[in-house]
Amino acid sequence: QVQLVESGGGLVQAGGSLRLSCAASGRTFSSYSMAWFRQAPGKERDIVALISWSGSSVYYANSVSGRFTISRDNTKNTVYLQMNSLKSEDTAVYYCAATGGGWKMSRYEYDYWGQGTQVTVSS
Repeated sequence: QVQLVESGGGLVQAGGSLRLSCAASGRTFSSYSMAWFRQAPGKERDIVALISWSGSSVYYANSVSGRFTISRDNTKNTVYLQMNSLKSEDTAVYYCAATGGGWKMSRYEYDYWGQGTQVTVSS
């Protein structure tokens, strides 16, 4: 079992930055691939970024590539999402998710989810 708790969301002006954190419980955190998803009102929950268990491989959606950075600290059981140059279209609820199944892009393949944290970017 893995429990995930996100933090760091809030209201920011366009062009600003936020750093999201996701703290995980459980001794097997380092064996999970971790991802950030986001869901805007009326839209699907889409993957934003993904990081392998070791941190050696990362993936970014085209819409955030070059602006967002995913990282993890397995000694702290935490994964981060640094968001820079934020745009109004980044406004969404951001979810942290974990999968023991390797390199997965679909939300249906993730085993554990956090409760979500709201990010609002004002223009």
